[in-house]
Amino acid sequence: MATYDGIGATYADTRRPDPRIAARIHQALGGAATVINVGAGTGSYEPSQTVLAVEPSSVMITQRPPGSARALEASAESIPLSDDSADAVMALLTVHHWSDLEAGIGELRRIARQRIVIFTFDHHINRRFWLLDEYLPEAAALDDTRAVAVDRLAALLGGARIETVLIPHDCTDGFLAAFWRRPEAYLDPQVRAGISMFAQTSDEVIQPGLARLSEDLSSGRWHQRHADLLDREALDAGYRLLVADL
Repeated sequence: MATYDGIGATYADTRRPDPRIAARIHQALGGAATVINVGAGTGSYEPSQTVLAVEPSSVMITQRPPGSARALEASAESIPLSDDSADAVMALLTVHHWSDLEAGIGELRRIARQRIVIFTFDHHINRRFWLLDEYLPEAAALDDTRAVAVDRLAALLGGARIETVLIPHDCTDGFLAAFWRRPEAYLDPQVRAGISMFAQTSDEVIQPGLARLSEDLSSGRWHQRHADLLDREALDAGYRLLVADL
């Protein structure tokens, strides 16, 4: 909660849901008539059948748009709801922030009747993303300590289908790898403010790499090195959907 009480103030501006990712998430939810969003943040990607959002940060809850589902201020590890509370439960880009993964997944399984959908990232693939690999390896090493292995998640869910989610070059949701073809965005403090890795890593670790990136953009070295990216429409940066039927 402390993390998002700190960085959540501009979250609704920089983390706008991308419609293509939304379509994948909503498809994964299948025919669920009722959905609970756990680690809901500002409500990105919530389908119309969402009946409740569970979010520990009051700062995030206050940014939920008018007309969105009722929000319950609570953590994923201890959700004050009865068993089988909704057809489906979703948890999007949140599990790596949980203090007790086993307890959180246990709660998802308890309150969902039919299906659980988790949007997360495979840190082995994500770690090879050019920003982390070339400019911020020290920050990536710190981020590794909170990463959750996809196969571990699948096992805790009792088995899950794992789907690759390609990130479009003009992704509107400003998570870590969203700007893979727009490198100058990482030099914008407002963009970085909406990405938890930057918010949780000291400037002395981040700034040298950003300075190198700025130099490489000015000189054209970045564009020469990554010319193969410039004509691509989408990239596999490690983001995955896990779909578990109960």
